[in-house]
Amino acid sequence: MSAAYIGSVLEHLPGVAVVLDHFHVVKLMNDRLTEVRRKLHRELQDKMGKSVLKGSRWILLKNPENLNPERQEHERLQEALEANEPLAKAYYLKEELRQIWNQPNKAAAAVYIEQWINSALASEVGPLVKMGKTMATYRTGILAWYDHPISSGPMEGTNNKIKTLKRQAYGYRDQEFFKLRILGIHEAKYALTG
Repeated sequence: MSAAYIGSVLEHLPGVAVVLDHFHVVKLMNDRLTEVRRKLHRELQDKMGKSVLKGSRWILLKNPENLNPERQEHERLQEALEANEPLAKAYYLKEELRQIWNQPNKAAAAVYIEQWINSALASEVGPLVKMGKTMATYRTGILAWYDHPISSGPMEGTNNKIKTLKRQAYGYRDQEFFKLRILGIHEAKYALTG
């Protein structure tokens, strides 16, 4: 979601559709949620309120379907949300944000994003207002997913494998051999040309 990255892509590939990966959008919202939690923790004076917030980071960031009932994570989440209204706003907006990609079509998603942005801006919580403005700026790239339902995950995974390969070998001086090693990462058969 970097403006410089998007600008560079559009400069070198004019007319291409820029699709923002939902992982990065949700990660940015998770960062805003963490900002709200940290700010509340710093401002709280009573020890009880601080103890409720202290162990809540991962519970707040988890998807609700992944909460562990054996560890009483549902109860701990509810306790943290009931004690802090700004935190509750941030948490519920995070969960609503995840639903953007579950809308039946692009038009419904556009309406949903607009409502989400309005809720974030009306929240009066600094990091959420900031996120609302970010979503307003990048809504076109988010909605482009409905025209091109792709993810950058596989490409990022491949890049990570290449970096790991290079690091494990302490670098390669022979570029041709390095290319062959990259082609062998996926254990697939490639036609070698040259």
